[in-house]
Amino acid sequence: MAASQIRKTPFERTEYAIICSALLLMVVVTVQPILNLLAVSLSDSAQVPGMSGLAVVPHGFSLDVWRVLLTHPQVLKGLANSLLITVAGTAINVVATTLMAWALSREGLPGRRAILVFILVTVVFEPGVVPDYLVMKQLGLLNSYWSVILYRGVFAWYLIVLIRFFEEIPKELLEAAEMEGASPLQTLWYVVAPLALPAIATITLFYTVLHWNEYFRAMIYLNDPQMWPLQVVLRQFVVEGDKSLMVGLDAMNKYTGGSQIDLRALKAGMIILTLIPVLAIYPLILKFFTKGTMSGAVKG
Repeated sequence: MAASQIRKTPFERTEYAIICSALLLMVVVTVQPILNLLAVSLSDSAQVPGMSGLAVVPHGFSLDVWRVLLTHPQVLKGLANSLLITVAGTAINVVATTLMAWALSREGLPGRRAILVFILVTVVFEPGVVPDYLVMKQLGLLNSYWSVILYRGVFAWYLIVLIRFFEEIPKELLEAAEMEGASPLQTLWYVVAPLALPAIATITLFYTVLHWNEYFRAMIYLNDPQMWPLQVVLRQFVVEGDKSLMVGLDAMNKYTGGSQIDLRALKAGMIILTLIPVLAIYPLILKFFTKGTMSGAVKG
């Protein structure tokens, strides 16, 4: 049995070793900063200034940072706002993209080619912030969650991926559904959607990350701090270094309680808090990710 196995040449073994080494290096470069932030957030505040950017083990151990973050009203409200915007926005995006892709994948749709050309034009000539702001103002959506939720209701790139996936579904299945008396929506729900689950799961992940990481338009459209998503709170604290936002002015003036926590540790904990939801949802969709991306990109 061993004699029948194909032996690798020295060049192939060297190539394999180089590829594995490069992938391992990429993993280390990607994971190390996250582990460093986690270690800093769990370290004793007195020892944080002496920690290097390469440390992945906490110096001492303290949960003071997480007590401050998980009990702070602004952080909790920002987390709730981010969850609301992400869940509602992703649901609308996925439903709208799926329905539009299903319609555009049908060759008999009147004006199909013109609509596809218009979609491609929006990819090349994307509207800027000023037109977006004027549209939101005319619709009366400023300082409303809808201004952020409805942003990019249908993203053109994700729509194209889903259209290509729908086009690969055998026509015999669709014709059989029509012969059984299924309406177009029933065909989509009972026949197409189960087969396209990898692609739908993939764009769901993309939309989720898009909404969760959005902060720029939230800064422009939402003036009420109580409506800010977690990313805007993160920017207010990490970029501007506003420690009083996290620990309170009274504690800062008296230098007690949370004010004794190192600013670097607070920033690290805040960044980790914004990463946790995305890191948690990614493994759930990972099994669909590769298949959905490749199937939508290559037709054959």
